Amino acid sequence: DLTCPICCEIFADPVLLQCSHSFCRSCLKRCWDTGLRECPVCRKKVSKFGASSNLALKNVCEAVLQVKKEKLNCDLHGERLKLFCVNDKEPICVVCQTSRLHKTHDCLPIEEAIEERKNELSTYLKNMHDELETVERNHASCLDMFKFIKDQALQTQRLIKDQFEQLHKVLDQEESRRLAAVKKEEEMRIAKIKDKIKDLSAEVQTLRETILAIQHQLKEDNILLLKVCIMKNHKKTKTKHILNYYLQKKFERYSKRYRIWEKLLDDIDYNPVTLDPNTAHPCLVLSDQLTSLHYKKENRCCPDNPERFHMSAEVVGMTALGSGSHQWVVETGSNQDWLLGVVSVSVSRKAEVSARPENGYFALCFRDGEFMAMTSPPTPVDIKNNPKQIKLHLDFNKGTLSFFHPEEEKLIFQFRHTFVEAVLPYFY
Repeated sequence: DLTCPICCEIFADPVLLQCSHSFCRSCLKRCWDTGLRECPVCRKKVSKFGASSNLALKNVCEAVLQVKKEKLNCDLHGERLKLFCVNDKEPICVVCQTSRLHKTHDCLPIEEAIEERKNELSTYLKNMHDELETVERNHASCLDMFKFIKDQALQTQRLIKDQFEQLHKVLDQEESRRLAAVKKEEEMRIAKIKDKIKDLSAEVQTLRETILAIQHQLKEDNILLLKVCIMKNHKKTKTKHILNYYLQKKFERYSKRYRIWEKLLDDIDYNPVTLDPNTAHPCLVLSDQLTSLHYKKENRCCPDNPERFHMSAEVVGMTALGSGSHQWVVETGSNQDWLLGVVSVSVSRKAEVSARPENGYFALCFRDGEFMAMTSPPTPVDIKNNPKQIKLHLDFNKGTLSFFHPEEEKLIFQFRHTFVEAVLPYFY
């Protein structure tokens, strides 16, 4: 408010125009010497006598200049402040330096102290810039992680919807097939029972006629009585066959109900280990079901979250195992370089660490055609047939991790360790 819009210094002999803008008298004269008599700020025309002295503003500016001048002088002695007391951290004059107050203190020329202070501020400013860059990187990483989680959730939702659509389709198809089979069976059984009713009706009529005939002949011939008894025995046998038939049909209905669930189980995949995509190294590509992976030289674009492995192509399972017994089978296939096992949940993800038990790693390694248990130091393992699958069995409470050849059911190696924290299935 006290600086001239033209020279940007504190007003010197300020004048006031009719438009209420103020300028230094000399600055305004230089502008008007060009021939344009107008306000340099708002461009309004000004009459020849339109500039009058602004005494109030002049007095304020002179007071400010006087205070500034006094600030450069010592309050006690009125001398110019030329020195800086290192002990008291304040500027002093030469008289102050010789006084008892500062006589034994270390003093520097004021210019040197200012330069030193500027260096300190520059260093502090650089540190602040570095901290700002770190915070901005973390902020960008959090934004990337936010987008990654959203995309990951959408992808998982689509996958779940697709799986349930497939399951619904299987259920609908199975339902339609079963209903059609039941309808067909109903029609066949109804047709059979109608024929049976027809036959039984005819048989009833025949029996009635026979009974009537026998009743007429009972008194005449005992042989006919014997024939009637034979026919009754034949009917009992026939009734037994009918009862067995309906019991068989009842069993078949329960058997079909069991086979429906058995068929559905054939269409449902179950995997005991789900890989955690937030821990996968950028060179690892996981399947949509998060149950398999392959290596790709080009790094994927994924956020730099704390859980992610960055030193080598590693990934761990999603569920931590902290008690009980667990087993899973890993298909290694034609891979010629892998490590399998478990790791402690607290292993370092950002630093290069040897896969050893003391670092939280319990793994079996296959490299250069040789098997090694990653103990300290590594223990060679002799396996005659190179298995395409490895079975792992973790008994957390007993403190054992066993590796088996699943086809031969042969133990390859066993770690014995007292686990103090939960572990995660590990894959390299």
